Amino acid sequence: MVSIVYMVAGVSSRFQGRIKSFAQITENETLIEYSLNQALKNSFDKIIFIVGEKTEQPFKEKFGDSYKGIPVYYALQYFDTRLRDRPWGTVDALCSAKNLLSEPFVVCSGDDIYGKNSFKILFNHLKNKKTNATLGYKLKEVLSNKGGVNRGVFKIDSNNQVKSITEEFNITGDNLEEKGLMEESLCSMLFFALQPKVVSILDDILINFKEKHNNDRKIECLLPNEIGKLIENRKIIMDAYITNDKWLGITNPEDEIAVREQLRNSS
Repeated sequence: MVSIVYMVAGVSSRFQGRIKSFAQITENETLIEYSLNQALKNSFDKIIFIVGEKTEQPFKEKFGDSYKGIPVYYALQYFDTRLRDRPWGTVDALCSAKNLLSEPFVVCSGDDIYGKNSFKILFNHLKNKKTNATLGYKLKEVLSNKGGVNRGVFKIDSNNQVKSITEEFNITGDNLEEKGLMEESLCSMLFFALQPKVVSILDDILINFKEKHNNDRKIECLLPNEIGKLIENRKIIMDAYITNDKWLGITNPEDEIAVREQLRNSS
């Protein structure tokens, strides 16, 4: 079995409090449906949505317990608003689904479009190998016209294995050289193929992280950072693949129209 896991727990203030995954990007599909339809060209056995308190009911109303004949499961990422201003981050999101993950899985953001070939690469990896994997998108393809972005930049060895993931902040097309980056540098877009044992390792890390930062209302435990540490400490092996698929994401309301136009022009 191989599962597909979508992180869809958040609503965005920049997106006027709406659920970005439900942005209408084609005549008949929301963003999440478009992504699912790309993913399900492969034989995933299970769909898992990691939802939050504000997205749980809308997702259950839209998808119920199956989508195109594939069973759908839900994991709730909860945080105590008396103690926290936001959830504990993407490691916390993934670990919210730990009881549903006894098989290899692909995990990704429900706010992004990754490309049908990208899902195929990671699905085939999990079908054929026992290691973990990720996709590297060329930095020049995932920058923004509206300001700096944060990206997890890979270092990859001659065996096409990830050696490190370094979070670089406020990257623009104009400051690549001063940051020691190139247009062809590969980076993570929160898209991983993982073995189930990785979730157990991350869950232990998360417990320690929460204990260490129990008085911090904002700090987050982030998946690329923690996976990068596991790689550097040789706790896991992660193969890297390069994709030529076009990544598209939605941050601001105007992005909904821009994505719709790009998809129309590419079809």
